[in-house]
Amino acid sequence: MARVTKKPVTRTRRQTVHTKKIQRPARRVVVLVATRKGAWLFHGDAARKVWRVNGPHFLGHIINHLVLDPRDGRTLLAATKSGHLGPSIFRSTDRGRTWKEAAQPPAFAKVPEGEKGRAVDHTFWLTPCHANEPNAWYAGTSPQGLFRSDDGGDTWAPFSCINDDPQYREWMGSVQDGTPDGPKMHSIIVDPRDPAHLYFAMSGGGVHESVDGGQHFTPIVKGMEVVGGFDPANITFHDPHCVRLCPSNPDRLYQQNHCGIYRLDRPSIEWVRIGRNMPKRVGDIGFPMVVHPRDAETAWVFPMDGQSVWPRTSPEGKPAVFVTRNGGKRWQRLDNGMPESQAWWTVKRQAMTADARDPVGLYFGTTSGELWMSRDEGQRWICIARNLPEIYAVEAAELR
Repeated sequence: MARVTKKPVTRTRRQTVHTKKIQRPARRVVVLVATRKGAWLFHGDAARKVWRVNGPHFLGHIINHLVLDPRDGRTLLAATKSGHLGPSIFRSTDRGRTWKEAAQPPAFAKVPEGEKGRAVDHTFWLTPCHANEPNAWYAGTSPQGLFRSDDGGDTWAPFSCINDDPQYREWMGSVQDGTPDGPKMHSIIVDPRDPAHLYFAMSGGGVHESVDGGQHFTPIVKGMEVVGGFDPANITFHDPHCVRLCPSNPDRLYQQNHCGIYRLDRPSIEWVRIGRNMPKRVGDIGFPMVVHPRDAETAWVFPMDGQSVWPRTSPEGKPAVFVTRNGGKRWQRLDNGMPESQAWWTVKRQAMTADARDPVGLYFGTTSGELWMSRDEGQRWICIARNLPEIYAVEAAELR
């Protein structure tokens, strides 16, 4: 108890006021884990030391993304796919206690009979829209398509013109192109200062920007490299794996690419390859990218073996996160607590994230079904779950 004494003004007798120091309780963190066979929610205590598991949800379904709406702290959207129901979106307004399927999931426009159209194989990415648009969401699909819902995720419609634009269709390539499990529309980003300022990335097909609410998009690929033997002037060959905007400086973006790690500082339109400063035996190839919520100089990546045959494993079987604290000038290995050898898993593009606590908590899920976390920004790692299915996506959110 703190004792505060006030000086008398017109009072004839000294008066003492006793007050309690108000300490706001730390918000609890929930980690949302989407896997090849369902979804799990891991609820942490205030210290992020004890974890309570809730799940599985949608057991047997492929869950590509599971997101808690930061605008209300209660609504969850899950991008699902099953052999019986096909691709869909499910919505919960009570933090996962009950779920309801979308009345109209993302679907490409029908084409005239006799013409070849496209079908959504799965929804890959979910992004809540701007804080001023409380019921609106964006979704990215495979093959590449951009969709929007204005009713909280119940009905979805094609957004912008890009899904059927001839130039964008050329850049998207064929269904056989892109990643092994299909080409992706991902990294849908809304500028927190302006709901009309949008970014998205396509694997393959480059990074694109709109400043007019999606009426027009412009490629931003200058400085990005492509696989040797291909023409970097052809946007089809650009393969961004993950793009993140800095919460503390929305004029800075980081990117993990098929061909390196990059940074972009607006208004420049040229990406700078900062991954060349990584240790040469590790390289700068990987999938996820995470940015510090309050420090635009700090970002984390999880490298993988990017040799010519692309084994998609931890380099030398020795997994590690790497951090830069000066915008990519130098990188530091963070592996304290991780296996020292014979660990051949890796981390997919959506399967690494951070919370907003101080110090920042980091989380990643592996292709072997392990969930790892660090309470101290990567200085030490602990495994908080094993034996899950292959992990596709990990998100962290604070509960109100």
